[in-house]
Amino acid sequence: MKLSRRSLLATTTAAVAASAAPAAAASTGGGRRLRTGFERLAAEGYALLDGDRVGVVTNPTGITRDARHIVDVMHADDRVNLTAVFGPEHGFRGTAQAGGSEGRHDDPATGLPVYDTYQKSGQPLADIFTASGVDTVVFDIQDVGARFYTYIWTLYDCMEAARLAGKRVVVLDRPNPVTGVSAEGPVLHREFATFVGRQPISQAHGMTVVELALLFNEEFLPSPVPLDTVRMTGWRRSEFYDASGLPWVPPSPNMPTPDTALVYAGTCLFEGTNLSEGRGTTRPFELLGAEGVDRRWAEAAGELGLPGVHFREAYFAPTFSKFQGRTIGGVQLHVHDRAAFDPVRTGIALLITAKRSWSGFAWRSDNWIDRLTGSTLVRTMIDAGAGTDDVVAGWQQELTAFREVRGQYLVYR
Repeated sequence: MKLSRRSLLATTTAAVAASAAPAAAASTGGGRRLRTGFERLAAEGYALLDGDRVGVVTNPTGITRDARHIVDVMHADDRVNLTAVFGPEHGFRGTAQAGGSEGRHDDPATGLPVYDTYQKSGQPLADIFTASGVDTVVFDIQDVGARFYTYIWTLYDCMEAARLAGKRVVVLDRPNPVTGVSAEGPVLHREFATFVGRQPISQAHGMTVVELALLFNEEFLPSPVPLDTVRMTGWRRSEFYDASGLPWVPPSPNMPTPDTALVYAGTCLFEGTNLSEGRGTTRPFELLGAEGVDRRWAEAAGELGLPGVHFREAYFAPTFSKFQGRTIGGVQLHVHDRAAFDPVRTGIALLITAKRSWSGFAWRSDNWIDRLTGSTLVRTMIDAGAGTDDVVAGWQQELTAFREVRGQYLVYR
């Protein structure tokens, strides 16, 4: 019997909720310990994968609490028939920079075939799944909570391709490192869809990958893919990553710490300008600048009194990317109150003050800022002289509508 989309969602959610009880009861000493989706899958003897040929979509963040990679763990376990690995942007082992991948190869550690999924979607990606011979595609990658971070769209593309190829998808959950309290920022308009935003979600989505998978399956796929999800236990929406007790592995080369993830949903917007977003420094997305920028930018940003953040006049020389090897001026963000800090509003305020305090400010010629923000609204309002409050007010109606949809798929309360 073919389930309706709503029935499929309800069945999947109910099954996962029922299976959560044993893991929660296993806590000892009355303490609360977060267990990732993979921890729970392994603790239950990989029963969800029994009898299937399994392929895993993952990268260096797919690790256990003791920092072993899940592919190495599963490959060594006779209870799992792991036959393939699928690498996203930056690659399975994480050797490629932004905009790169590792290509098709055999993993030296396990001998498993590694297929490259980067910039592949639809039927071409479905053909890769078919050629790999897997029955089930497992997804386990650490997200950072921003719409333009590409791993959630790797998830979306894999779900769509698995549907075309007649495969099942299993999504293993990990924490949203910047909390899942709320959704913030502009919502993507579909005419601006790219790999940094396939579907209309907000710039800071406030969801986990399991919640996003349920949303994608019900709201965005033409028809649902057979989907199972393994949620975490012990996670609270208000918690930042350091509360998880899990080791942090950079999900990409320019996401070195959870502090980077905290600011990324706002300061990544500088990729759409001629200013450096801090790539090639030890504090990417926390350092911003360009030649000719001086103390006036930090002063202008500081005068706004934005909650939870201070701005320091800074000078730095990126080792690659924009302004490679040249000393430039700018600001460094110092977040002193994570709960009060709003990365998207802060990013907008920094764009506005940069444009007003530095005559050399320019958008990238390809209007990449529109792809990042999801429409022309931010660019055109800033060019028209709008202030931060006016720009933020411009997306509130669409954000309210997205929040209502989002609320249907939040599995952690």
